[in-house]
Amino acid sequence: MKLAKFRHSLLARYLLLIFAALMFIPIAFPTFTVIWYSFEMDNETATINGEGLEKLWHQEAKGLNNASAEEIKKRFSLMKNRYPESTMFWVDHLGDLQTSLPERSDIPSNWSATYTVEFMKKSYDGDPFTTVAFIGEDQNNGFIVFQIPRDELDSSVDSLMSRYYYLFYAGLLVLFALFIFISWLLFYRMRKRLLRLGKTMDQQEADGIPKQIAVSKMDEIGQLEQSFNNMIDKLEESRDRQQEEESLRRQLIANLSHDLRTPLTTLRGHLYTLQKESLSKQGQDSLQLIDHKITYLGQLIDNLLSYTLLTTGKYPNKPEAIFIFRAVRITVASWYPTFEKGGFHMDIELPEKEDIIWELDASWLERVLDNIFQNVVRHAKAGGYIGIKGKRTKQGFELDIIDHGPGFTKESENKGAGIGMAIISLMLKEMNLQWEMETDEEGTIIHISGKGERG
Repeated sequence: MKLAKFRHSLLARYLLLIFAALMFIPIAFPTFTVIWYSFEMDNETATINGEGLEKLWHQEAKGLNNASAEEIKKRFSLMKNRYPESTMFWVDHLGDLQTSLPERSDIPSNWSATYTVEFMKKSYDGDPFTTVAFIGEDQNNGFIVFQIPRDELDSSVDSLMSRYYYLFYAGLLVLFALFIFISWLLFYRMRKRLLRLGKTMDQQEADGIPKQIAVSKMDEIGQLEQSFNNMIDKLEESRDRQQEEESLRRQLIANLSHDLRTPLTTLRGHLYTLQKESLSKQGQDSLQLIDHKITYLGQLIDNLLSYTLLTTGKYPNKPEAIFIFRAVRITVASWYPTFEKGGFHMDIELPEKEDIIWELDASWLERVLDNIFQNVVRHAKAGGYIGIKGKRTKQGFELDIIDHGPGFTKESENKGAGIGMAIISLMLKEMNLQWEMETDEEGTIIHISGKGERG
């Protein structure tokens, strides 16, 4: 199993490529030379060495025993076709020149013994290569001579290279190009698969999870692709489980919010009855504290329900064109008695003549401001100050809500779980409004702005 895995791995391919690179020169060059040499030697038009040609000529002479002049001429023609650069002639036993192919003027028509010996001496080891053979086994039939330039006889590798060197080097170049192409093809395919995997990782679906990738080969990259697919499966399982848990949580919050309203209403009714009874001052203070806690608990339940509806997209949102600062002024007016009762100094600067029309749900804006003002009353009462300042800008509007409380970083007995601020953030985001908060021990500034969304 491990051996089969290794055979299909990138490491095996890489080692094979390195081995081929190391063995290319010492193996490819001699192999190509042998193939080249064999091809040239097998070619019927190629020459043979002197020893082989001499044996061939003696065989031809032996086969011409008792042959007629016409038969000898015919045999000369066949040899001439095979070796176009050759010269052949026949001298009979009387020394007379009988046949020459081709016709030669430098050969005498009658050969004396002296000339024959001199011809033999000059031709031995000279150029052209010359071989002489007696016809048949009887020297009385005369002799035949075969001559050919020595460069036609040289069948060594050096001769082949001198004549066809460009083809030899072209063949080597093809081998080098083939090796480079195979190397490039291996790494190109590896790179292409890695780029495909990276592209798949970057392309996310609507749920934020990438698609799975098709595994083509079970090598190292294929194993990486398979691990990526396994990760996608686990992410999808985790997403489904999270969505199911989130749905159950929201349903639980909605049910709890609904179930808690009934006892709170009952408690508030009994509290109203007790307030009519004659109680001591301590009893009246206790009732006021209970009333305060019931009110706080009711607001907390409202926030929980609103947060659940917002996160599920079920909170009704009906945007329309409204005057933004007029809507803020109406909400501030409804909170005026509460601020006055709490001893707040109110600094309100909202433009009347430079109001701006904006496309949003007035009830959502009121809910956002209500949550902010509740936080101010609950946490910044010690500062005794609230500032509400708005202005029109070139891009839209800006609204600042300022208090001089201890800031959100300091613990407070009325500090909750931050659901109110989460609702503010969700609602402002849905209304395409930007917001930021600056808080320290000297107070808090909530900055709300709208840009480019005018009605």
